[in-house]
Amino acid sequence: MSGGHTAPSGHASPSEQKAADTSLGDLLGEVSRDLSTLMRQELELAKAELTQSATRAGKGAGFLGAAGYAGLMAVLFLSIALWWGLGYLVGNGWSAVIVAVLWAAIGGILYARGRREMKAVRGVPRTAESLKKIPETLNPSTTPSRSETPNRNEDTL
Repeated sequence: MSGGHTAPSGHASPSEQKAADTSLGDLLGEVSRDLSTLMRQELELAKAELTQSATRAGKGAGFLGAAGYAGLMAVLFLSIALWWGLGYLVGNGWSAVIVAVLWAAIGGILYARGRREMKAVRGVPRTAESLKKIPETLNPSTTPSRSETPNRNEDTL
């Protein structure tokens, strides 16, 4: 029994025959071309998937924008209805002031909450810390000028 991978008829398979007849450089070139083709095909697939995802995201953003506008219109007309309803109790002028003060209070609360959330943002503290560790010689903006650098001879004296 032979240790090689030959076809049952005793002849080498086409891939074995090709490997025997082709130089290592040609085989590596073919593998390189196949790999390049595969990478191009994968990039094309990624582009197609990203295009499809971006289209869906755009549609979703459009619907969310329209929903936001519809919500704004609902709040506007509910505010007008509240103004009109309060007008029967305290007069139209005072009811307009009441609705305006109500919205000013809501706006103030939302502003304070948003400001508190923004103050909680810390940026990129780990990145900033690692940037501080870069040697001063690689960061020209913090490298001392030649006149500020102590003379080595003075340190040893």
